[in-house]
Amino acid sequence: MPEFTTDDLRSVIRATVGVDDSVNLDGEIGDVPFRDLGYDSLAVLEIANKIEKQYGVAVPDDMIVELETPWQLITFVNKAGAVRS
Repeated sequence: MPEFTTDDLRSVIRATVGVDDSVNLDGEIGDVPFRDLGYDSLAVLEIANKIEKQYGVAVPDDMIVELETPWQLITFVNKAGAVRS
């Protein structure tokens, strides 16, 4: 089963909530908190909804506040069994 990658997350972010001009989404974002990337919990919820639709992995709403960085979200998705559509 293919892993959900940082590039996959970048694509999801661009498709759902966009990218602030002051953020280099192509840089090393793995350990940068979503809030420092300009995304609040509502934006992360939208990202999680897109992941569920596109990859079939549900991220429970109560987990959104616990998944503070892209790496944490990517790890969760991979542990939950990301499936490419």
